[in-house]
Amino acid sequence: MTVDFSPDPSVAELAQRTARFIRETVLPLEKQHKGVVHTEAIRLELQRAAKESGVFAPHVAAELGGHGLDMRGRAAVFEEAGYSLLGPLALNIAAPDEGNMHLLEAVATAEQRERYLRPLAAGEIRSCFAMTEPAPGAGSDPNALTTRAERVPGGWRIDGRKWFITGADGAGFAIVMARTSGAPGDRGGATMFLVDSDNPGMKTVRHIETLDESLFGGHIELLFDGCVVPEDAVLGEVDEGFRYAQVRLGPARMTHCMRWLGIARHAQDIAVARAAERELFGSRLADLGMVQQMIADNEIDIAATRGLILRACWELDQGGSAAQSTSIAKTFSAEAIWRVVDRSLQICGSLGVSGDALLGRFLREVRPFRIYDGPSETHRWAIARRVVRRYETGAGSQGGKGGAA
Repeated sequence: MTVDFSPDPSVAELAQRTARFIRETVLPLEKQHKGVVHTEAIRLELQRAAKESGVFAPHVAAELGGHGLDMRGRAAVFEEAGYSLLGPLALNIAAPDEGNMHLLEAVATAEQRERYLRPLAAGEIRSCFAMTEPAPGAGSDPNALTTRAERVPGGWRIDGRKWFITGADGAGFAIVMARTSGAPGDRGGATMFLVDSDNPGMKTVRHIETLDESLFGGHIELLFDGCVVPEDAVLGEVDEGFRYAQVRLGPARMTHCMRWLGIARHAQDIAVARAAERELFGSRLADLGMVQQMIADNEIDIAATRGLILRACWELDQGGSAAQSTSIAKTFSAEAIWRVVDRSLQICGSLGVSGDALLGRFLREVRPFRIYDGPSETHRWAIARRVVRRYETGAGSQGGKGGAA
């Protein structure tokens, strides 16, 4: 079997154009704003420039103004966009909007696509995905879902509390997970609802202060108090929300990995440039064995991360769940990317911890990735559980193939 890791020529060309756009247009703004912006004017400025450069929305269908890339194609382009903290925002591939577009393309009705997906894909509005709840509600265990939706004349009433809802501040709508049958802890029984931001029953409680700051719209606590939505606000089928969540979560984990891999490469480039220029003890940093080891270990982590992402993306493109491969790739990537940024900061010494380089900001941004999209410990538990299950059913290791969730 022939194995070719090179992207299609059209994808490679788009990735090259994206790299140029990031370096020429986005990085100057990143440096000016220290990697963090939360104003609509800058978001729109970046996205307008991306459209003019022909690199906007690489992930959505051409009919929606995008390039229609599959997961492997996205891997090449998203990595280049992720070289800057502002790159994903510019290309309209930042979380949670990118994952929501993927979900809406797969599940939404024609009317819902026109009302929600089309303006979202164009960057006219933003969105959020409201599943996580304060303890003891849904988190790493989505079956703990406590927010409820009850039928009322003409639609549904949603009541509950959500927290850590990324991008909720200023979002045009939310995709809300609520329990429509069963009790917290039961498998199944969840439904997805499309809730417009002007619904008086959806209220912002507070901004949650977090280690990271670059995700547009922050991390918000929301209250659903008598939030009434019409029947056509149901996304997909009633009681099938957990199944639809899998449509979103696997690909979204991989696109997170792609974007943060770009930041790891950026950190490595900063460190290598510093090591090649800085002289200590009569030689360049780059000629010292301990620094060479850190540079080499960074390259190994970057290459291994890219390989695991491509493997998982290949499985997703084949139409499989890729549950095992995405868990493996997400767990390794989150920890490897942290190691790369941490080593890069160490190589740069006082420069690394100063505000003159963005490595401190990168470190704060990538650390939560070991928790977001499932903590490393949860993924390891799931990985081991699948391996044991294969053994018990006599399937063996299957050469590392991804198994069902």
